[in-house]
Amino acid sequence: MSAIAASTTDETDPRRLQILRAALDVIADRGYGDTRIADVAERVGVSPALVMYYFKSKDRLLAEAIRYAEDLWYAEGTRRIEKIPTAAGRLEELIRLTCLPQQDVGLSESWSLWIDLWAQSVRRPEVGTVRQEFDEHWRQTVRAVVEDGQRAGEFADLDAEEAAIALCALLDGLSIQIALRDPVVTEERAFANAMSFASAMLGFSWERPAAKRRRRRPAGR
Repeated sequence: MSAIAASTTDETDPRRLQILRAALDVIADRGYGDTRIADVAERVGVSPALVMYYFKSKDRLLAEAIRYAEDLWYAEGTRRIEKIPTAAGRLEELIRLTCLPQQDVGLSESWSLWIDLWAQSVRRPEVGTVRQEFDEHWRQTVRAVVEDGQRAGEFADLDAEEAAIALCALLDGLSIQIALRDPVVTEERAFANAMSFASAMLGFSWERPAAKRRRRRPAGR
């Protein structure tokens, strides 16, 4: 765990979790730059001093809020892929969760939170450390699925680390278009392109589904 995640408070403290949920909502609504500690405190109904007691700084609050969202996302992803017997199916589900988020994941925040984190990490070393940690976790998750597929003979024998880097970079790039609600790079097109790329790179069969209409919803990793 990075220094930014360290805290003298209990991470299961209900008040701390309440503040994190409120921070996610406020940052998603206003963006990180326009979010104040006072805004989060008002949303929860506590004093700004109490928010600072738990998180020490606005940067830490941002990082911990996104960490909380990440934990929820990975918990849901783990629950779903555990039920899938093939590595190709598990990889497809990870890509689906990234590009075609479902409401039952229970997250109100969107990919815009990650864009805020990326932007802040350029000039704020403390935030940048957490960004690096999160990206490495994401690559490790994808690499583990690739390695499972190689052991099972489902995927081609290539460098799993390089495959994970390429696929994660593609998904992150597509996620920016999803967050911006680009009219050309829709969620369905992003999913289909990511799956086409993954299947071609890893050597497994995947058929692009017929296009269908679907209402846009906020995305989250």
